[in-house]
Amino acid sequence: MNRFHNLVVAASMLIASAAQAADFTVTSPDFAEGKVQQAQFAANMGCTGKDLSPAISWANAPEGTKSFVVTLYDKDAPTGSGWWHWVAIDIPADVTALDGGAGSDISKMPAGAVTIANDAGQRGFGGACPPEGEVHDYTITVKALSVDKLPVPPGASPALVGFVSNMNTLASATVSAKGSR
Repeated sequence: MNRFHNLVVAASMLIASAAQAADFTVTSPDFAEGKVQQAQFAANMGCTGKDLSPAISWANAPEGTKSFVVTLYDKDAPTGSGWWHWVAIDIPADVTALDGGAGSDISKMPAGAVTIANDAGQRGFGGACPPEGEVHDYTITVKALSVDKLPVPPGASPALVGFVSNMNTLASATVSAKGSR
């Protein structure tokens, strides 16, 4: 009977956790129409954008959230492994939004937040620039974490941040938009 009771309690906790995670949402006015806006495109490599990171807000983080990770990823980049345009960690738990341009100007990030070098090797946001004629899917992900500071070394890669943050994620929410030129 005791084993059955423990199983019921564990299942109830898992269901409650899943329901709470389902309430966690992220939105971006810059992705609202399902299309990457011109300002979020790169200002180089043949693209004529402004390298301006999108505005992002999130709501209903689960109880116990101690920090957030925000990423912007292009799974369709012709690299064999996608392309990380932006990775920010250690965003304090009381923050629920990043203004447009916060990833482009690190001084606009919340105190304590750390920006990881993107796949171009730059700290901060790097705009979209898919090859001409291709449509790429750009996904913003916000993860609510159970730790104040993500335990990664200085100079950690976006892939390492993804690995370690997944081990500490309470809930995750995404919003995507298509981009082409």
